[in-house]
Amino acid sequence: MGQLSFAGETEVISDLRLDGNVTLARRQDSVRPANAKRSDVKKILAAAARHFEELVKLWEEVPGKT
Repeated sequence: MGQLSFAGETEVISDLRLDGNVTLARRQDSVRPANAKRSDVKKILAAAARHFEELVKLWEEVPGKT
């Protein structure tokens, strides 16, 4: 399942995995802007991992998700 997260000007699309891990989505536009700082991306993924259960619950409430 996908999740969109932000930090400052950086936007990351991540995958919330069934095993409880958060990974960067495997798609060309998973980090915007493309030249975003790696530290910002890591910070966003770490925050998503800390809030994993909450994000999964929110995702399950999204109507029409794919």
